[in-house]
Amino acid sequence: QVQLVESGGGLAQSGGSLTLSCAASGFTLDNYVIGWFRQVPGKEREWVSCISSNNRSRYFVDGVKGRFTISRDNTKNTVSLHMNSLKPEDTAVSYCARGYYCSASLTGYYYWGQRTQVAVSS
Repeated sequence: QVQLVESGGGLAQSGGSLTLSCAASGFTLDNYVIGWFRQVPGKEREWVSCISSNNRSRYFVDGVKGRFTISRDNTKNTVSLHMNSLKPEDTAVSYCARGYYCSASLTGYYYWGQRTQVAVSS
């Protein structure tokens, strides 16, 4: 059974850091890209970042470039999103998702995690 489980969310101060982890099970992580998305109440889910299956390519939405990094450890079936210099506008529910290719579109991803909450205080 394919599962993605996010962890690492919580409360941080503005300028602080959090690392979100996405633990994969039920499939071979090496064959898939992992994307991160976030959503705030009343708004559409927004793509944040994606890492290619071979770990060679990383993509970020403009608003987090230079502040967020993404990494994966296929031996541990884990992808991490490292969020630095956090801003109050980074407050959102965050999801990881599995896809075949990196895309900013939700339709490119077929399995989603349950979510984890990120809150940044000013």
